[in-house]
Amino acid sequence: MQENTQTFYHILSNGVKIVHRLTPSPVAYVGVMVGAGTRDESPEENGMAHYIEHCVFKGTAHHSARQIIHAIEGIGGEINAYTTKEETTFYAAILCEHVQLTLHLIAEMLTAPTFKKEETDKERMVILDEIESYNDTPSELIYDDFESLVFAGNSLAMPILGTKKTLKHISSKPEFAKNWMTAHYHPERMVVFCQGNIKPERIFKLAEKELGGIPRIDNTLDNLSKLARHRLEVGSTAVREASYKKHTHQVHAMLGGRAFEIGHKDQAAMFLLNNILGGGSLNSRLNLSLRESKGLVYTVESTYTPLSDTGYWCVYWACDQEDYEQSLGLVRQELDRLSTTPLSASGLRQALLQLRGQLAISAQNQENSALAMAKSMLYRGYAPSWEETIAKIERTDIEQLQHVAQEVYSASNAYILTYK
Repeated sequence: MQENTQTFYHILSNGVKIVHRLTPSPVAYVGVMVGAGTRDESPEENGMAHYIEHCVFKGTAHHSARQIIHAIEGIGGEINAYTTKEETTFYAAILCEHVQLTLHLIAEMLTAPTFKKEETDKERMVILDEIESYNDTPSELIYDDFESLVFAGNSLAMPILGTKKTLKHISSKPEFAKNWMTAHYHPERMVVFCQGNIKPERIFKLAEKELGGIPRIDNTLDNLSKLARHRLEVGSTAVREASYKKHTHQVHAMLGGRAFEIGHKDQAAMFLLNNILGGGSLNSRLNLSLRESKGLVYTVESTYTPLSDTGYWCVYWACDQEDYEQSLGLVRQELDRLSTTPLSASGLRQALLQLRGQLAISAQNQENSALAMAKSMLYRGYAPSWEETIAKIERTDIEQLQHVAQEVYSASNAYILTYK
């Protein structure tokens, strides 16, 4: 992040949270994150959160789809949105002088979408194409299928895009989407976020003007546990292994399991542990073992995804059919090594030094920084700087790191999915 940054907080009377990071940049990232996603859908309305994300761009009570695009693109800005299992986010990158117009337009999309059928029918076709494209990309699809395995029986197992069948149902009547937004787009689940060279008082005032009039639904919905209480608790699952025929020229594989939720006391240690294992750097243990030493894979990576009340970790790789068993053995070997062999003091120092640099570089990306800030505000009520984050991670000691590895990477917590 650039120097001389400050973070400011405010909560409107109806519960909308506001977080603003003041930076010297003339470019601002501004938007609204809503704590409503795939997890809040019933099976018959699977894909609704993502469908709404698309369709609010297709027209409001005061702007057509074309006008929405031109309003931001015409001033040189970029407007975007995305849906996850637990959130839907709408945001734009603009020059700071255009923040009022931008926040007004985003607020209008969230409070006054029209869902005209002639427009949403077009968008339904776009989403169908997105589903087909996703199904043709095994390296992306496997993450959805792995979540379906790990969280079987829970709405977290459902795909974000939905299915052809559910999409046809939810798009058949405009009131389906409108009613879903009314039920889930509560002000207590909204975070207005902004990052740029704008006075915080101005952001607070604009947020009050644009979103302060939304009636409050639940006066007690003000922290993580209460935010998540409307969601089904994640139970245990019996099936631990699955394999699908995908007719790919390589085997795509994923090994992983349950992990810690947002705010867990061991979350920082898990983040560091994942970075050591296979967090994207060329000197990760998995990359050195499977690619550099053996030449078995082109890509191998591990991820850790904390959610509001649970989380999961996974290792993904793709290899030739004849190399699968050897690759799987090497992955398990690295997991066992982290669990049974303590890191040396110098190894821990090196891991922390590397992660510190990675977080500092990542913080320079204003877009990622703003979105991470919004998510932290939604679930934790504050947004730490990268310096605060690394300071917390640096309090992790060797004993804690090994304890976390033993708990999370245990064979009893393992799920495995393959495409062959």
